Amino acid sequence: MPVIRACTHCGKQNRIPAKFLARTGRCGVCKSPLPPIAEPLAVDDQLFDEIVQNASVPVLVDFWAGWCRPCVAAAPEVARTAADMAGDAIVLKVDTEKYPQVAGRFQVSSIPNFVVLSAGRTVMQQAGLVDHHEMERWLKSAAAVSA
Repeated sequence: MPVIRACTHCGKQNRIPAKFLARTGRCGVCKSPLPPIAEPLAVDDQLFDEIVQNASVPVLVDFWAGWCRPCVAAAPEVARTAADMAGDAIVLKVDTEKYPQVAGRFQVSSIPNFVVLSAGRTVMQQAGLVDHHEMERWLKSAAAVSA
């Protein structure tokens, strides 16, 4: 299940396999560079599994819900982390209202809840609001452990 991304040059849709989300690719039509994913990806259970199992870099998962004020407050920090760590990490957002079974796998009982995975395994998990500096520290630490 690839991620569909539009080329910023020609606008054509490109299918990006999960294992290449953190790499620079090329548009299949105009051959312009497609930079690594630099924003949080809202995922369903299937795309979650695909990315976690195939990512070549650490993955930060933000478990959240629209009614949760701390989750809403965390969103800009999560987005900044995705932008700052583009090419070195992938950031996913899982809506716990839509995909409670994914949250259940990680025993998420309070949100926001952040999980860092590397090579498909949980490296760390923490509930509560944190800033992008902390999230980036987690991801860099996970990259160092898996290197």
